[in-house]
Amino acid sequence: MWGYMMDGGGRWGGGMFMFSHILWWVFVLICIVALVRWMGGKKSNEINFKTEDNALGILRERYARGEIDKTEFEARKRDLQN
Repeated sequence: MWGYMMDGGGRWGGGMFMFSHILWWVFVLICIVALVRWMGGKKSNEINFKTEDNALGILRERYARGEIDKTEFEARKRDLQN
């Protein structure tokens, strides 16, 4: 019995076992790469939009608190939007 399994189980048995074993590890590797890319985060343009929104929000808060006047607010807002 063990001899039969060790020699490949006949004409195609060993080759198919080796092929399926390699195929399994390729599948595992593809899954790991896909998982890492999925968890890798957001694209750079999504991060830029969020940063710009955050900066504009901070600017609005400073204007609302009276830290900056309307002309400075408008000038900085233009700078952020360009």
